[in-house]
Amino acid sequence: MELIELKIQGISYSDNTSGAFALILDEINGNKKLPIVIGGFEAQAIAIALEKKIKTSRPLTHELFKGFADKFDIKINHILIHKLVDGVFFSNLVCEKDDEIIKIDSRTSDAIALSLRFDAPIFVEKGILDEAGFDDNEKYSEEINLIDDSFFKTDTSNKTINDPKDIKKISSNKIKKLLEKSIQNEDYEMAAKLRDELNIRKSIK
Repeated sequence: MELIELKIQGISYSDNTSGAFALILDEINGNKKLPIVIGGFEAQAIAIALEKKIKTSRPLTHELFKGFADKFDIKINHILIHKLVDGVFFSNLVCEKDDEIIKIDSRTSDAIALSLRFDAPIFVEKGILDEAGFDDNEKYSEEINLIDDSFFKTDTSNKTINDPKDIKKISSNKIKKLLEKSIQNEDYEMAAKLRDELNIRKSIK
């Protein structure tokens, strides 16, 4: 199994998925880039870690994980993106405790957010990079500033159905498509709302 080390290039609006963002990873010793679709909250978590000057008043989830791990002398050695299924990347946190190596399943967005806080390298299996990587710098070109105050005040998870009443106006076929897309984007909160609406409609029939 050949592993390729990646670094974070930045975050852009996704051209293909409404309301989502593309995290762009660069091949360190090559020219390929790997785009990973993430949600707005995950984009914020990564952006906060990239902008080290930003300090939150209370620990956010990834800071809490880091503090917990430090207290119990757990290290994250590296992040491994090891599988790609239907456009969804699967990752492991490769951790070390008392000279024992342990792999922990993780969403890729969370794994990368933690890699920044643990200063841990990011690796991907070569086959995944060959399948999903690209050389075109123009594919995701619209850079954004995730540190802007307006970004934190805006729910970017799915701008077309922020209001629950909006879901009632959407056809069942459209909801099914949005449900599939939410699951692919790992937006499970929105997926649950869409699933509940479908179940309500089924019970009425």
